[in-house]
Amino acid sequence: MKQVDTIILGAGISGLTTAAALGKGGDVVILERDSEIGGYCKTVKQAGFVWDYSGHFFHFKRPEIEAWLRARMPGQEIRTVLKKSFISYAGRQIDFPFQKNIHQLPQAEFIDCLHDLYFARAPGMPQQPEGNFKEMLYARFGRSIAEKFLIPYNEKLYATDLAQLDRDAMGRFFPYADLTDIVRNMKQADNASYNATFTYPAGGAIEYVKALASEVEPSAIHLGEGAQSIDLEKKIVRTAKDEYRFERLVTSAPFPALLKLCGKPVDDTWTWNQVLVFNLGFDGKGPKDVHWVYFPDRSLPFYRIGFYDNIFDGPRMSLYVEVGFPRDATIDVAKTRDLVLDGLRRDGVITTQQLVAEHSVVMNPAYVHITQRSNSELARAKAELASNGVHSIGRYGSWTYCSIEDNIIEARALATKLGLAKAWPLER
Repeated sequence: MKQVDTIILGAGISGLTTAAALGKGGDVVILERDSEIGGYCKTVKQAGFVWDYSGHFFHFKRPEIEAWLRARMPGQEIRTVLKKSFISYAGRQIDFPFQKNIHQLPQAEFIDCLHDLYFARAPGMPQQPEGNFKEMLYARFGRSIAEKFLIPYNEKLYATDLAQLDRDAMGRFFPYADLTDIVRNMKQADNASYNATFTYPAGGAIEYVKALASEVEPSAIHLGEGAQSIDLEKKIVRTAKDEYRFERLVTSAPFPALLKLCGKPVDDTWTWNQVLVFNLGFDGKGPKDVHWVYFPDRSLPFYRIGFYDNIFDGPRMSLYVEVGFPRDATIDVAKTRDLVLDGLRRDGVITTQQLVAEHSVVMNPAYVHITQRSNSELARAKAELASNGVHSIGRYGSWTYCSIEDNIIEARALATKLGLAKAWPLER
């Protein structure tokens, strides 16, 4: 058995940020069950194409974080891009977000949307309930906007009935807009959102991961060694290779998986979806001046596609395509691939181009289902675990909807709170 001050479970963004905050030479071990670092930020290179496990574009609100990362990426071309995103709707390309651009719809549909929007919030009208995510959409945007885009798109994304989700399940990432915003947008477009610009390195998202890893002692990262159990009372992590007694443990594992490792019961409080991601490379160029497109049409299997080639002006179309599935679904990758290619042709994304390279990966979990019950239980269980020196962070460890930058900020904040963080430029 080995005695270690700090054990970190997972060598993704959250785990590596925590380790970097502790500094090289610290008494820390990172246990990563995969054979590579990066978590869901891994990058695949094939036949001249560069793909991530999914579309990981970086939206930095704090320039000091981006500067810190870039300083550790010498020679890497990084582009800052003004996002161009659209919605494919009934043969039209509508600017995103849908609710601010209803004036781009056919006249009859525009009138329906504007009418329902006004009377959903009109003075003197009874206020509709907002007890869950679906009710919130109806109450704030009216039936037409909700049913034309917001509900079908998000049900494809989350692969669940939106009535099961908390009203604020997407937090600051949901593009809210009131009647004034929407009417003003008809004359003077303002579609800015939290990800209005993004940065992306030529080598893929893994380059940001490598930047974090550069501040971690390589010998501290144990690849192919995942935790099998955690004894909270004795503060021992057991793997297939060894046992480690710790003073503190930081984990970004999915929260229900963490509970199982600790011998805690897991019930239906915790639900999520799976996402099958196809990375597709073609022999010719496709649509230009677009970075990603949203698809509310339920006859199409995918809810979103993105164009890597339009970031670096590549000569060949390079796509990621995302398909949502319930957490308990058995995914037929080959069948879904055929449906995806057919859908891309029907929507006009593929015309004469030939597929020359491909890759797929199932992300499970992908999007967690945030409910009032999960929020309440998360707070209680995290406090109990923390009292035993176990701290859960990250999108899956904190069971939330967040950005990669949020993961970096959260990990750094935890290290600071525990009194472990070394001085580095992520401080305000």
